[in-house]
Amino acid sequence: MSTYFTIGNRHIGNDYPPLVIAEIGINHGGNLSVAKEMVDAAYKAGAEIIKHQTHVIDDEMTESAKKVIPGNAKDSIYHIMERSALNEKDEFELKQYVEEKGMIFLSTPFSREAANRLEKMDVLAYKIGSGECNNYPLIEHVASFRKPMIVSTGMNTIISIKKTVQILEEYKVPYALLHCTNLYPTPPELVRLGGFQELQKQFPNTVIGLSDHTVNNNAAIAATALGASILERHFTDSYDRNGPDIECSMDPQALKSLIKDSKEVARMRGGTKEPAKEEKVTMDFAFSTVVTTKNIKKGDRFTKDNVWVKRPGIGEIYAEDYNNILGKIATQDLNSGYHLNWNNVSSK
Repeated sequence: MSTYFTIGNRHIGNDYPPLVIAEIGINHGGNLSVAKEMVDAAYKAGAEIIKHQTHVIDDEMTESAKKVIPGNAKDSIYHIMERSALNEKDEFELKQYVEEKGMIFLSTPFSREAANRLEKMDVLAYKIGSGECNNYPLIEHVASFRKPMIVSTGMNTIISIKKTVQILEEYKVPYALLHCTNLYPTPPELVRLGGFQELQKQFPNTVIGLSDHTVNNNAAIAATALGASILERHFTDSYDRNGPDIECSMDPQALKSLIKDSKEVARMRGGTKEPAKEEKVTMDFAFSTVVTTKNIKKGDRFTKDNVWVKRPGIGEIYAEDYNNILGKIATQDLNSGYHLNWNNVSSK
């Protein structure tokens, strides 16, 4: 049975092209005009979904956050979010701007009030960040809206993820899980696609994807080959921007490539190790069949001296059966260079 869920009119799962999420996040630095410019660039590159981050600072953090400095920053997380967050009016305008272009607006709520704001804005689905994957009160609050949820699982274990999944399933919420490493940027050796595969194994009936923080598309393409149905990367319209996640963001060219290349790689998945029917045209010339190397009289025995295997594969007796006909008898006269058929061979 195919595993999939739907956001708006977009089916998401292994039987559909990978969904590439362009996360502008807070790369706009709190400037609505810049955010719109990023949306424009992502739209021109072919994006289906724009993901934002919804921060209501006082409901999200305490004053103690003013002393916590992220690994990829020089300022506190409190001040970074304070100056980068859009207010409710601007965020609603951004959502309208995205949807007017025919794209889906998605956002990550980092607090209860942020979730309430998004619900008031009537978003189609929710993205849950890795830091909130084990925030079970918030997970339950968002799940109570009964809308699809895409949950990043970075910094979490299978045990903590299972608790989140239990809540989602109790609320009968369609959901996906994204493997993630929360380092900005993430070095290749810490992408750990084995973790992606572990999610597939532990949650076999769940849509699985990758939320990636490396500096190119390689991890996303590799995850696609392994079965990823969702690919999320930060996005910027220009590397000259000063947003906090610019270093691990894709630009329009990379976004366009990821959309195109992931679709192509997804079509490479599956199949079995047997000849494809389309290979018949190649098999006809590439395979070898048993051929006479000397003139043979009716009643002669086939030996290594008078038969061998050669191309093209136009005879009935393939090379794999060569030893099986040695010692058997010709049922008719055969000229040298003749590709044998089974009616030319008798055991008596």
